[in-house]
Amino acid sequence: MRRKQGPLKTALFYLALAAMLAFLLFPFYWTFVTSIKSAKELYGPAVTYWPKVPSFESYKRLFAEYNFLKPMGNSLLVASLTTLVSLTVSVLAAYAFSRYRFKGRKFLMTMFLTNNMFPTVLLLIPLYAIMRKLGILYTPASLVLSYTTFTIPFSIWLLNGYLDDLPGSLEEAAMVDGANRAQAFLKIILPILAPCIVATGAYVFMTSWNEYTFAVMFTNEANRTIPVALRNLIGQLGVEWGMLTAGGIITIIPVCIMFFFAQKRLVAGLTSGAVKG
Repeated sequence: MRRKQGPLKTALFYLALAAMLAFLLFPFYWTFVTSIKSAKELYGPAVTYWPKVPSFESYKRLFAEYNFLKPMGNSLLVASLTTLVSLTVSVLAAYAFSRYRFKGRKFLMTMFLTNNMFPTVLLLIPLYAIMRKLGILYTPASLVLSYTTFTIPFSIWLLNGYLDDLPGSLEEAAMVDGANRAQAFLKIILPILAPCIVATGAYVFMTSWNEYTFAVMFTNEANRTIPVALRNLIGQLGVEWGMLTAGGIITIIPVCIMFFFAQKRLVAGLTSGAVKG
Protein backbone atom coordinates (compact mmCIF):
# COMPACT_ATOMS: atom_id res chain seq x y z
CA MET A 1 0.00 0.00 0.00
CA ARG A 2 1.45 3.34 -1.03
CA ARG A 3 2.00 5.92 1.68
CA LYS A 4 0.49 9.33 1.09
CA GLN A 5 2.91 12.21 0.77
CA GLY A 6 2.72 14.93 3.39
CA PRO A 7 1.61 18.46 2.51
CA LEU A 8 5.20 19.74 2.77
CA LYS A 9 6.52 17.21 0.22
CA THR A 10 3.63 17.94 -2.10
CA ALA A 11 4.23 21.69 -1.85
CA LEU A 12 7.96 21.25 -2.51
CA PHE A 13 7.22 19.05 -5.51
CA TYR A 14 4.89 21.60 -7.11
CA LEU A 15 7.27 24.43 -6.22
CA ALA A 16 10.13 22.64 -7.99
CA LEU A 17 7.86 21.90 -10.94
CA ALA A 18 6.80 25.55 -11.17
CA ALA A 19 10.44 26.69 -10.99
CA MET A 20 11.42 24.30 -13.78
CA LEU A 21 8.48 25.43 -15.91
CA ALA A 22 9.38 29.09 -15.36
CA PHE A 23 12.99 28.36 -16.30
CA LEU A 24 11.91 26.69 -19.55
CA LEU A 25 9.29 29.26 -20.55
CA PHE A 26 11.12 32.46 -19.55
CA PRO A 27 13.19 32.69 -22.79
CA PHE A 28 9.99 32.52 -24.86
CA TYR A 29 8.34 35.11 -22.61
CA TRP A 30 11.33 37.44 -22.85
CA THR A 31 11.49 37.05 -26.64
CA PHE A 32 7.81 37.97 -26.95
CA VAL A 33 8.10 40.91 -24.53
CA THR A 34 11.12 42.25 -26.42
CA SER A 35 9.24 41.99 -29.71
CA ILE A 36 6.38 44.22 -28.48
CA LYS A 37 8.50 46.92 -26.86
CA SER A 38 8.76 50.36 -28.37
CA ALA A 39 12.15 51.63 -29.57
CA LYS A 40 12.39 53.91 -26.51
CA GLU A 41 11.97 51.01 -24.06
CA LEU A 42 13.98 48.60 -26.18
CA TYR A 43 17.13 50.71 -26.24
CA GLY A 44 16.54 52.65 -23.03
CA PRO A 45 18.76 52.38 -19.94
CA ALA A 46 16.09 50.74 -17.74
CA VAL A 47 15.08 47.09 -18.07
CA THR A 48 11.31 46.57 -18.26
CA TYR A 49 9.73 43.14 -17.86
CA TRP A 50 6.51 44.25 -19.56
CA PRO A 51 6.17 47.23 -21.91
CA LYS A 52 4.21 50.22 -20.65
CA VAL A 53 2.56 50.58 -24.06
CA PRO A 54 2.78 47.35 -26.12
CA SER A 55 3.68 48.06 -29.73
CA PHE A 56 3.64 45.78 -32.77
CA GLU A 57 5.82 48.14 -34.78
CA SER A 58 8.61 45.53 -34.98
CA TYR A 59 6.24 43.06 -36.64
CA LYS A 60 5.10 45.70 -39.14
CA ARG A 61 8.67 46.65 -39.99
CA LEU A 62 9.64 42.98 -40.33
CA PHE A 63 7.12 42.41 -43.11
CA ALA A 64 7.04 45.90 -44.65
CA GLU A 65 10.76 46.78 -44.66
CA TYR A 66 12.42 43.39 -44.47
CA ASN A 67 9.96 41.35 -46.60
CA PHE A 68 9.95 38.47 -44.11
CA LEU A 69 7.25 36.60 -46.04
CA LYS A 70 9.81 35.57 -48.66
CA PRO A 71 12.16 33.66 -46.32
CA MET A 72 9.11 32.15 -44.61
CA GLY A 73 7.88 30.83 -47.94
CA ASN A 74 11.36 29.52 -48.79
CA SER A 75 11.65 27.72 -45.44
CA LEU A 76 8.18 26.22 -45.77
CA LEU A 77 8.93 24.99 -49.30
CA VAL A 78 12.27 23.45 -48.34
CA ALA A 79 10.99 21.87 -45.10
CA SER A 80 7.88 20.43 -46.79
CA LEU A 81 9.82 18.96 -49.73
CA THR A 82 12.50 17.55 -47.43
CA THR A 83 9.85 15.93 -45.24
CA LEU A 84 8.05 14.45 -48.26
CA VAL A 85 11.22 13.07 -49.87
CA SER A 86 12.68 11.81 -46.60
CA LEU A 87 9.50 10.02 -45.51
CA THR A 88 8.93 8.43 -48.92
CA VAL A 89 12.46 7.05 -49.12
CA SER A 90 12.71 6.18 -45.42
CA VAL A 91 9.43 4.27 -45.22
CA LEU A 92 10.29 2.11 -48.22
CA ALA A 93 13.89 1.58 -47.11
CA ALA A 94 12.92 0.78 -43.50
CA TYR A 95 10.36 -1.76 -44.74
CA ALA A 96 12.99 -3.44 -46.92
CA PHE A 97 15.51 -3.58 -44.07
CA SER A 98 12.89 -4.92 -41.67
CA ARG A 99 11.29 -7.58 -43.86
CA TYR A 100 14.18 -8.82 -46.02
CA ARG A 101 17.49 -10.36 -45.02
CA PHE A 102 20.23 -9.64 -47.54
CA LYS A 103 24.01 -9.44 -47.60
CA GLY A 104 25.40 -6.21 -46.17
CA ARG A 105 22.18 -5.32 -44.31
CA LYS A 106 23.83 -4.84 -40.89
CA PHE A 107 26.73 -2.95 -42.43
CA LEU A 108 24.40 -0.50 -44.16
CA MET A 109 22.36 0.04 -41.00
CA THR A 110 25.57 0.77 -39.11
CA MET A 111 26.63 3.23 -41.80
CA PHE A 112 23.27 4.99 -41.50
CA LEU A 113 23.85 5.45 -37.79
CA THR A 114 27.46 6.63 -38.10
CA ASN A 115 26.31 9.29 -40.58
CA ASN A 116 24.85 11.23 -37.64
CA MET A 117 28.02 10.91 -35.56
CA PHE A 118 29.93 13.50 -37.59
CA PRO A 119 29.26 17.26 -37.71
CA THR A 120 27.44 18.52 -40.77
CA VAL A 121 30.30 20.97 -41.44
CA LEU A 122 32.34 18.06 -42.82
CA LEU A 123 29.81 17.65 -45.63
CA LEU A 124 29.87 21.29 -46.75
CA ILE A 125 32.77 21.12 -49.21
CA PRO A 126 31.81 17.86 -51.00
CA LEU A 127 28.14 18.85 -51.13
CA TYR A 128 29.02 22.30 -52.46
CA ALA A 129 31.05 20.70 -55.26
CA ILE A 130 28.21 18.28 -56.05
CA MET A 131 25.59 21.04 -56.14
CA ARG A 132 27.72 23.17 -58.42
CA LYS A 133 28.33 20.25 -60.78
CA LEU A 134 24.62 19.44 -60.90
CA GLY A 135 23.80 23.09 -61.57
CA ILE A 136 21.38 23.39 -58.65
CA LEU A 137 23.51 25.60 -56.39
CA TYR A 138 21.56 28.47 -54.79
CA THR A 139 18.21 26.78 -55.40
CA PRO A 140 15.76 25.11 -52.98
CA ALA A 141 16.68 21.75 -54.55
CA SER A 142 20.23 22.07 -53.20
CA LEU A 143 18.92 22.46 -49.65
CA VAL A 144 16.46 19.59 -50.00
CA LEU A 145 19.18 17.28 -51.31
CA SER A 146 21.58 18.40 -48.57
CA TYR A 147 19.09 17.91 -45.74
CA THR A 148 18.12 14.43 -46.91
CA THR A 149 21.73 13.30 -46.50
CA PHE A 150 21.24 13.22 -42.73
CA THR A 151 17.45 13.08 -42.28
CA ILE A 152 16.95 9.89 -44.31
CA PRO A 153 19.48 7.69 -42.41
CA PHE A 154 18.09 8.69 -39.01
CA SER A 155 14.49 8.31 -40.22
CA ILE A 156 15.24 4.79 -41.45
CA TRP A 157 16.48 3.87 -38.00
CA LEU A 158 13.37 5.29 -36.32
CA LEU A 159 10.97 3.52 -38.68
CA ASN A 160 12.92 0.27 -38.78
CA GLY A 161 12.65 -0.18 -35.01
CA TYR A 162 8.88 0.16 -35.17
CA LEU A 163 8.52 -2.14 -38.19
CA ASP A 164 10.57 -4.85 -36.48
CA ASP A 165 7.93 -4.97 -33.74
CA LEU A 166 5.08 -5.48 -36.21
CA PRO A 167 4.44 -9.20 -36.73
CA GLY A 168 4.92 -10.47 -40.27
CA SER A 169 1.70 -12.46 -39.89
CA LEU A 170 -0.26 -9.27 -40.67
CA GLU A 171 1.05 -9.19 -44.24
CA GLU A 172 0.91 -12.98 -44.57
CA ALA A 173 -2.78 -12.95 -43.67
CA ALA A 174 -3.43 -10.25 -46.27
CA MET A 175 -1.52 -12.17 -48.95
CA VAL A 176 -3.43 -15.35 -48.12
CA ASP A 177 -6.61 -13.36 -48.82
CA GLY A 178 -5.30 -12.49 -52.29
CA ALA A 179 -3.30 -9.28 -51.77
CA ASN A 180 0.20 -8.94 -53.14
CA ARG A 181 3.15 -7.55 -51.18
CA ALA A 182 2.54 -3.94 -52.28
CA GLN A 183 -1.18 -4.08 -51.45
CA ALA A 184 -0.44 -5.61 -48.03
CA PHE A 185 2.03 -2.81 -47.34
CA LEU A 186 -0.29 -0.01 -48.48
CA LYS A 187 -3.50 -1.30 -46.88
CA ILE A 188 -2.21 -3.00 -43.73
CA ILE A 189 1.23 -1.79 -42.70
CA LEU A 190 1.06 1.87 -43.76
CA PRO A 191 -2.07 2.74 -41.69
CA ILE A 192 -0.55 1.06 -38.63
CA LEU A 193 2.70 2.92 -39.26
CA ALA A 194 0.96 6.33 -39.37
CA PRO A 195 1.83 7.47 -35.79
CA CYS A 196 5.50 6.70 -36.29
CA ILE A 197 5.47 8.42 -39.70
CA VAL A 198 4.03 11.55 -38.06
CA ALA A 199 6.71 11.48 -35.35
CA THR A 200 9.45 11.02 -37.94
CA GLY A 201 7.97 13.71 -40.16
CA ALA A 202 7.94 16.15 -37.24
CA TYR A 203 11.63 15.48 -36.64
CA VAL A 204 12.49 16.00 -40.33
CA PHE A 205 10.38 19.16 -40.62
CA MET A 206 11.88 20.70 -37.48
CA THR A 207 15.41 19.87 -38.60
CA SER A 208 14.87 21.42 -42.03
CA TRP A 209 12.99 24.43 -40.66
CA ASN A 210 15.73 25.41 -38.19
CA GLU A 211 18.90 24.39 -40.08
CA TYR A 212 21.42 27.18 -40.59
CA THR A 213 24.81 25.81 -41.74
CA PHE A 214 23.73 24.44 -45.12
CA ALA A 215 21.25 27.27 -45.62
CA VAL A 216 23.91 29.96 -45.38
CA MET A 217 26.14 28.12 -47.87
CA PHE A 218 23.63 26.99 -50.48
CA THR A 219 21.33 30.03 -50.70
CA ASN A 220 21.57 33.61 -51.92
CA GLU A 221 19.41 36.71 -51.44
CA ALA A 222 16.69 35.30 -53.70
CA ASN A 223 16.04 32.16 -51.65
CA ARG A 224 17.22 32.82 -48.08
CA THR A 225 15.51 30.72 -45.41
CA ILE A 226 14.36 32.00 -42.01
CA PRO A 227 17.53 31.26 -39.94
CA VAL A 228 19.76 33.06 -42.48
CA ALA A 229 17.31 35.96 -42.83
CA LEU A 230 17.22 36.45 -39.05
CA ARG A 231 21.00 36.23 -38.85
CA ASN A 232 21.24 39.11 -41.32
CA LEU A 233 19.52 41.35 -38.77
CA ILE A 234 22.73 41.23 -36.75
CA GLY A 235 25.04 43.75 -38.41
CA GLN A 236 28.28 45.58 -37.72
CA LEU A 237 26.44 48.71 -36.58
CA GLY A 238 24.11 46.95 -34.16
CA VAL A 239 21.36 44.39 -33.70
CA GLU A 240 17.75 44.92 -34.70
CA TRP A 241 16.43 43.37 -31.49
CA GLY A 242 12.81 44.26 -32.18
CA MET A 243 12.65 42.63 -35.62
CA LEU A 244 14.92 39.77 -34.54
CA THR A 245 12.68 38.74 -31.65
CA ALA A 246 9.52 39.33 -33.71
CA GLY A 247 10.93 37.00 -36.36
CA GLY A 248 11.71 34.43 -33.68
CA ILE A 249 8.14 34.47 -32.39
CA ILE A 250 6.71 34.16 -35.91
CA THR A 251 9.12 31.30 -36.67
CA ILE A 252 7.87 29.10 -33.84
CA ILE A 253 4.17 29.59 -34.69
CA PRO A 254 4.01 27.05 -37.60
CA VAL A 255 5.84 24.48 -35.48
CA CYS A 256 3.45 25.02 -32.56
CA ILE A 257 0.44 24.63 -34.88
CA MET A 258 1.90 21.44 -36.33
CA PHE A 259 2.48 19.95 -32.88
CA PHE A 260 -0.98 21.01 -31.70
CA PHE A 261 -2.74 19.02 -34.43
CA ALA A 262 -0.28 16.10 -34.46
CA GLN A 263 0.39 15.72 -30.72
CA LYS A 264 -1.63 12.50 -30.23
CA ARG A 265 -0.03 10.70 -33.15
CA LEU A 266 3.34 12.18 -32.24
CA VAL A 267 3.30 10.75 -28.70
CA ALA A 268 2.03 7.41 -29.99
CA GLY A 269 4.74 7.31 -32.64
CA LEU A 270 7.56 8.18 -30.24
CA THR A 271 6.51 5.51 -27.74
CA SER A 272 5.69 2.80 -30.31
CA GLY A 273 8.25 0.08 -30.53
CA ALA A 274 9.89 1.12 -27.26
CA VAL A 275 8.90 -2.06 -25.44
CA LYS A 276 9.08 -5.51 -26.99
CA GLY A 277 7.20 -8.58 -25.98
